[in-house]
Amino acid sequence: MLALKKQMSFELERFGATENSIETLFIGGGTPSTVAPELYAPLFALLQPYLQKGCEITSEANPNSATYEWLEGMKELGVNRISFGVQSFNTEKLKLLNRAHTPQMAKDALLNAEKIGYKNLSLDLIYATLGDTKELLQNDIETAFTLPINHLSAYALTIEEGTAFEYKPQMSSEQLSLTSWIFETIESHGFKQYEISNFGSYESAHNKGYWLYKEYMGVGAGAVGKLGLTRFYPTPIIEEYIKNPLKIKEECLELEDKKIEQIFLGMRSSIGVTQSLLSPSELKQAKMLVEEKKLLINKGRFYNPDYLLADEITLFLTT
Repeated sequence: MLALKKQMSFELERFGATENSIETLFIGGGTPSTVAPELYAPLFALLQPYLQKGCEITSEANPNSATYEWLEGMKELGVNRISFGVQSFNTEKLKLLNRAHTPQMAKDALLNAEKIGYKNLSLDLIYATLGDTKELLQNDIETAFTLPINHLSAYALTIEEGTAFEYKPQMSSEQLSLTSWIFETIESHGFKQYEISNFGSYESAHNKGYWLYKEYMGVGAGAVGKLGLTRFYPTPIIEEYIKNPLKIKEECLELEDKKIEQIFLGMRSSIGVTQSLLSPSELKQAKMLVEEKKLLINKGRFYNPDYLLADEITLFLTT
């Protein structure tokens, strides 16, 4: 925590933070619920003057470590939104995903959070894993909607280097038709899809900040921050980070890279893309897609009605 506090002080100065200038705060990556609330207290004390009134403050949590006491302690610090890494309500699937919690632990954690007084609660579900069936996924979705949530994230399992599944590529098997069915099923419960993986009667201000291409500080080992055309990467190796939290790599973006990222983010979310961002040739392509009913246009912004086509549309517009 001393390393985090040191980097946070540095970032507040680098970003020119002023009173009430921080719109959202997100505690995530790793397992925040294994860290006692009193250890977060110095960080909250440092940030307090910069937080806007009503600031959305989210913490991720794992059901097996988000105890009643932990949830209570985080609420006392000012956390007002919890995102639970549930992944599934199927016992065998949880074992397959190497999760330490049971379906009942996930239910209890959400009910405890509601009892404590959290109004904004979210959970994650994973799909496209080995052994997934419509019946299993339907049960996951139906169970989720018996709980006090106003937000749900649905992610396809992706196989990445350095993960437990790196040498088990067969673990992931996404099918477009099944993904579309999952999205439709979630929306049938009244949750609006506002980004390719996110649904809710509540839309996370923090999530939307990324898609609006706002500036953000990234504090901690393996975090990412962005200011203007520069991205900042603190070392991902925890031991090195503790020794020197200000060992931060920088990446400078080109204006064209920034534009493509903005188009991609806009096309995969309800943010859309403003006409002024596009070159004359890109604007012509976008209007062609409107004619083909693949894009919508409203008040000078283009919107993508099918987020699963975001990559293809971005590629079509920018090449």
